[in-house]
Amino acid sequence: MGIINLSNKEKRRYQRHIMLPEIGEAGQKKLKQAKVLVIGAGGLGCPVLQYLAAAGVGTIGIVDNDLVQESNLQRQILYGRNDLGKLKAIIAKQRLMELNGLPEYKVLNTYLSKENALNILRDYDIVVDATDNFSSRYLINDACIIMGKPLVFGAIYKFEGQVSVFNYKGGPSLRCLYPKSSEAGKIPDASDVGVIGVLPGIIGSMQANEVIKIIIEKGEIFSGKLWVCDILDNRSYTLEIKTEPENLKLKKLNC
Repeated sequence: MGIINLSNKEKRRYQRHIMLPEIGEAGQKKLKQAKVLVIGAGGLGCPVLQYLAAAGVGTIGIVDNDLVQESNLQRQILYGRNDLGKLKAIIAKQRLMELNGLPEYKVLNTYLSKENALNILRDYDIVVDATDNFSSRYLINDACIIMGKPLVFGAIYKFEGQVSVFNYKGGPSLRCLYPKSSEAGKIPDASDVGVIGVLPGIIGSMQANEVIKIIIEKGEIFSGKLWVCDILDNRSYTLEIKTEPENLKLKKLNC
C-alpha cells in the first residue's frame, strides 16, 4: 500500500482527534488506512457505523439484508419513517455519506452464512459483531478465528449491555465465554424480550471506541474481559474471560 497522507480538508475535519497526543496525525492516518466490517445495521450497528464514519475510518463494510420496520425506529437512529420497507444497508450508507463523504462504504445486502463468511471477512482488518442472535455470533466468531481477525463484540438485553473483544492477539474467543451454543442459546434475544431504546447507543458507542483503540494501538483493550453494564440501576462490572487454547484452533466453519 502507498503512503497514506491527510488532505487539508481531513486535517480540518479531524482536528479534535489530531490535537490528542494519543492520536495525532499518525493515528488519524491509521484510521484512514483501516478497513472495518460491521455485521448488522440495526440497534448496535447504527451507532457503531456513525462513530466509525465520523472518526474517519477509511473503509467501512456494512452487512445486512433486513428491511426497515416501524418497530426499529425506537432505537435504530439512522432510519426514519420515510425509510420503512427499504433495505437498511442502503439507507445506512446514504446517511453515513451525509455525515462524512470521505470514507469508502461497501454495502453487502446479504446475510452472513457459512458459505460466504470467509470471503466477506477476507478484505477487512477488524470485524464488529452488531447482530442480535447467537447463531450469527458463533459464525462470526469462528470465521474471525480462521481468518485471524479481531472481533469487537456487543450484546444487549432489556437494560443490560455487554462489550468484549475476541480473538485479539491470541486472546480468548466467544467460545471461551460460551463454549457451547446451547449454553448461550438459553439467553433470550432482545427481539423476544424488548430493550430500552438508548441502550444500543451506549453499547454501540463502546464498540466503536474499542475499534478505534485497536486501530490507533492505544489504551487498554477489552480482550479477555467482558464489560457489563445495567443502565436501569447504574451498575457496571468487568468479568475476566479465561483463554481456552482449543477454542482458538478452528480450521473450518462448523456452525
